[in-house]
Order: sequence, then C-alpha cells, then structure tokens
Amino acid sequence: MSALRNLERGLSLYYTDSMALRKLPIGIQDFESLRTGGCVYVDKTAYIYKLAHEGKPYFLGRPRRFGKSLFLSTLKAYFQGRKDLFEFLAISELEKEWIKYPVFHIDLNVANYNSAAALESGLDINLRYLEEKWGRDVEETTSSSRFLGLIHRASEKSGKKVVVLIDEYDQPLLQTMDDPPLQDELRRELRAFYGILKTADPWLQFIFLTGVTQFSQVSIFSGFNQLQDISMNSGYAGICGISESELTGNFDGELRELAEANSMTYEQALAEMQKRYNGYHFCENSEGIFNPFSVLNTFSSRKFAYYWFRTGTPTFLANQFRKANFDPRDFSGNLLTFDEESIINYRAGSGSLIPILYQSGYLTIKDYDRDSNLYTLGFPNEEVEYGFLNALFPLYGPQGADTQEFFIGKFFVDLQKGDVDAFMTRLRAFFAAIPYELNDQTERHYQTLFYLVFTLMGQYTRAEVRSAQGRADAVVFTKDTVYVFEFKLAQNESADLRDDALKQIDSKGYLIPYTAGSRRLVKIGAQFNADTRTLGNWKMVIF
Repeated sequence: MSALRNLERGLSLYYTDSMALRKLPIGIQDFESLRTGGCVYVDKTAYIYKLAHEGKPYFLGRPRRFGKSLFLSTLKAYFQGRKDLFEFLAISELEKEWIKYPVFHIDLNVANYNSAAALESGLDINLRYLEEKWGRDVEETTSSSRFLGLIHRASEKSGKKVVVLIDEYDQPLLQTMDDPPLQDELRRELRAFYGILKTADPWLQFIFLTGVTQFSQVSIFSGFNQLQDISMNSGYAGICGISESELTGNFDGELRELAEANSMTYEQALAEMQKRYNGYHFCENSEGIFNPFSVLNTFSSRKFAYYWFRTGTPTFLANQFRKANFDPRDFSGNLLTFDEESIINYRAGSGSLIPILYQSGYLTIKDYDRDSNLYTLGFPNEEVEYGFLNALFPLYGPQGADTQEFFIGKFFVDLQKGDVDAFMTRLRAFFAAIPYELNDQTERHYQTLFYLVFTLMGQYTRAEVRSAQGRADAVVFTKDTVYVFEFKLAQNESADLRDDALKQIDSKGYLIPYTAGSRRLVKIGAQFNADTRTLGNWKMVIF
C-alpha cells in the first residue's frame, strides 16, 4: 500500500522519460488517448483503487475544467480491465485482479438544454449508444425504462454487475437556473431517470456521478441511503486538480521554462502560479489545489493569463449576486456560513447562491473553526477574483458601448503617469455615467464601486482596498509613488468634506506604513455628493 500512502501525502508518482518529448494534455478528457498519446499524467489512480474497493455509489462535485471528465474516463478504463493503460502508475502496484465489467458512461455535456425535448434528446444520444451493444425492448418507451432495461440486460448477458458513470449529472439544471419553470420540468425528468439507479441496485457494481453541486430535489441524493458525497471528504481533497507537490514534482521543467520566458527566478514563477491559480480548498484545513486547466495553458503558452475565465463567464451568477444584494467586499475572505450543508446543497428557490458559488469554484474555504463549525469563504486566487469582479463591474457601473471608456487599465495609466486630476476626472465621469436605476445613492453603493475599481486595478499594480478599521479607503502603488485615498459622502452639494478626508489620513496615520520607503507619497481627499450621485471635488497633497 506504499503507493497509496505516497499519493495521499500528495507526492507525484509519474514522470515522462524525456522533457523534450513531453506533451501537455490540454483539452484531452479521454484517459486512453492521454496514455497512448504520450501526454504528461498526474497520477490519480490510487484514488480509483480506494473508491473501487470501499464502496459503490459516489458523488464528486468540482468546478468546471477541473479534471472531472478525465477522472471519470480513467474509472471507465479501470472497470473495463484495461491493465495495459495503467502500467507504471500507482494502481498497477495495488490491483491484482483487473476484472472487466460492463461500463455505462453517460455524458450530460452533449446538449444545450433549452427545452424538455433537448433533455430527452441528450438522454437518447447516450442510451442509443448503449443499446447498440446491449439491445432494447420495444416496450421500453421512456428514458427511464430504457435505462433500467439496459442495466438488467447488460448484467444478464455479461454475467457481471454494471458500472454506471455519469458525467456532469446536473448540467441540464445548471443551464436553466435563469428559467425556473423549465428547470422544474427538467428536474422531474431527471428525478425519474436517476431514480432507476435505486431500482437497479441488484445489478450494479459501482456508481460514480460528477457535477458542480447537489440539487437536493433530485432523487439521486434522497433515493440512496448510502450515496457518499466525497466533495468535501479530506481523503479525496486532491482527487482532481494539482497539488503544489504534484506541480513541482511533475512539472519542474515547465516551471523553469516559464521562469526563463518571463525573466523570473524559479521561485518567482512558482509564487506567481500560486497567487493566480492555487488556493482551492475542498475541505477544511486541506492543502491548496491548483486549477489544472490554467496550469497547463500557462505552461503551454509560457504566459500568465486568466485562462479559466476565458472558457465562460458567470453571467447568470453575477446577475443573481447583484439581485441578492451580496457585498462583493466580503468575498475577499470575510463571508461566513455555519455548516457544511449550507455550502454543498443547493435548494431551488431558497435564495442562497452559496452552494453554487462554492462548488463552481468562485468561492473556496479560507478558514474553519472546528469548535463552532464555522466556515470562512472567499475567492481562491487572483484569477477567480479578477474574473468574477470583472463580470460584476457592468452590473454596478456604466453599461453599453461607453463602458469601454472606463476600462480599468486606463485608471491605472493615469496614476502611472502621476496625473491625479485625470484619474479623478475619469472617476467622476465613471459615476456620472451610471444609469439611475443602478445607483441607489447609498454609501454602500459608492463603497462597492470603489472596491471594484481599486481592486480590479490590482491586475496592473499593487492596490489595496480598505478591509478593516484604521486603513485608508484605497492605496495604489506605482513604480515611484504611493497614492492614499480617503472619500467622504456628502448629503448635499454645498458641503465640502475634502479637508476632513485629508485630516483623517493624518489623524489615523494612514501614511505611516509607507514613509520608510523611497516612493513619493500622495494623499487625496475627495467626496461623493449624494444629491448629484457622483464624485464631487478633490484635494491632493504631495509629500
């Protein structure tokens, strides 16, 4: 069992023979293609041995592009008895029997579920493929009856129990979250379809479902008394994704090439990878996990970018986030929830987006207090933080064609040039362009907008937004200057609170942490006018 113990400690076990011939498995979700194509593989097979020998029905929730489909394909190859594909991997030292089972691999990524007919078509595609091998009874007229008939026939004909692997079981429900009536219709169909797995239990050897989150109203979670949700199980925290030890152990050469391409040291490149792509925690007090999609694309291009967000933006979640009146400032690590159930089990109509945000990868566990069973959630890394806040930005600020005029990079360019007046003028125009219906004229609204502007500037430079008492509203660092901002909300246009803001910078000692450096210090006091719903005048003092 030494291989299993090594993997559970996060040690990488598989290496290719030649760095010059290494192929990165970008976009490859088929285990056989990966292995026969000579691609780099981070060995997860000890987990498969453990799953296969400890239980039957499992559910694993992980964000998109996190390796769920590849892991399911690996399970498929294992239960098909493909010993040849596992040579030199951990499971080759563990498994002695290599029994071949009938494997039903159902992929719910096959359709755009914009109607009940689309779901029926998606299920039909999967079932017809299986019926080509195992046959169909003419009396089987529904997806559910066809599924049950297939399991029974496959078991009888093969003399073995059936393995059922369902990839992205919740895809139809995720796609229809903005259409509750349609989602309810699809949920009823899926409830019947997945309910077959309970009826077919005598003919089933193993069941494994992947998805994003638990939808509590789907019978797969209520019908099985023994269904094991391993999404937050510490023994499976590293089942998908890449741990730091796996990163440095499997990709040492790629890390060095990345460092050289970006004029960095090895340590600097690793630190940048950690900052951008690490930080996912799938149970309390677990090792951080890197997003594998972003890691592989970074190594391929030798450029740091936000690859995961390029594959899809959370438009629906961002809109629901705004409607639910969440404060995005909390997501920097101050969002609290009190039990495991509230962050893994999504209930339609509950109004809580926490399970979806957590399981989708936009939030992760930042801390856990065992005594109170209190979880602290926040953004896992910079890629997620900047990507999600960029998606929120148009929902709070200017919209339409004029939005490009306020692109965050232009704010930074103004400060980089030392042109505070241009920066503040652009900020004033930004507020003036906000549609009336988006501006509730409260201090919180202005604070949220400031948070978005200044936090998103962190993509280009170091920027800090106040998160605790005793700090300025915002601090921006350029190559030679530190800008300290303090804003006051004036209830009428005639008030002048600029001096009050400057005095607060002095009285609270906001400049003190930066006086020891060589950068020039600039303090800016400004005010918002609640009546005009925009930025008023400002005053600047240079040290």
